Amino acid sequence: MLKNRLKQIWAEGRPSINGWLSIGNAFTAEIMAAQGYDSVSIDVQHGALDYGAVLPMFQAMRASGVVPMARVPWLEPGIIMKVLDAGAYGVICPMVNTAEQAAEFVSYMRYPPHGQRSFGPTRVSFAAGANYAGEANDEILAFAMVETKQAMANLDAIAATPGLDGIYVGPADLTFSLMDGTLAPGFDREEPEMIEALQRIVAACKSNGIRAALHCGTADYAARAIGWGFDMTTVSGDSRLLAAAAAASVGRFRELVGQAAGKSERGAY
Repeated sequence: MLKNRLKQIWAEGRPSINGWLSIGNAFTAEIMAAQGYDSVSIDVQHGALDYGAVLPMFQAMRASGVVPMARVPWLEPGIIMKVLDAGAYGVICPMVNTAEQAAEFVSYMRYPPHGQRSFGPTRVSFAAGANYAGEANDEILAFAMVETKQAMANLDAIAATPGLDGIYVGPADLTFSLMDGTLAPGFDREEPEMIEALQRIVAACKSNGIRAALHCGTADYAARAIGWGFDMTTVSGDSRLLAAAAAASVGRFRELVGQAAGKSERGAY
């Protein structure tokens, strides 16, 4: 089986950068995977896509050598096992609030005797190489998302879950929950309470020998997070990067030709 390059990067003491795909298109996935990310994750939870898009997106990413991952919609064995069979080398599971849920998630990720994953690696048996069944338990990464007040209360127990490889922080939902809805959800938090929470998560991960990952909006914030001890950061994503590049291009054009910035009227050509 092909080795998981993220594990090799971390073993060398280096942090990794993860890309994010919310647009259900194989060409978009191919473009993103070719930009130098260490891993690229398909967002099956909130992305504009379904499983029918996931498999061809993984196929399109393969030539780049990037580590393919996916965020599943929920703690549900069917979709977790399907994205693994499609080729995911890592799965991010949202809204893991207790150690029991973390253990349940891990069980869906591992073949017996370490879990209850059903055998049927339809595509990944070709994409990952020989002896997938014998090596997958050691190569596939299981990331539980900590993004609620309840999860923070159970943080140490979640981080101590046998077989869990890391905690992935969703800062938008975590802010929403910890601040009781008084702050708008978003990335790159500057509130002292949120920074303290992020650093608590890193400490829990380090003390249990697992990896800490954070979803970020900018490279500058991601670099700060690496300084706090995060092992992996996601920096923006396909839809946001597309929008930002397009807006910058249009803005620069209007600046150069002396036009006021504005939106085209709907229906005008």
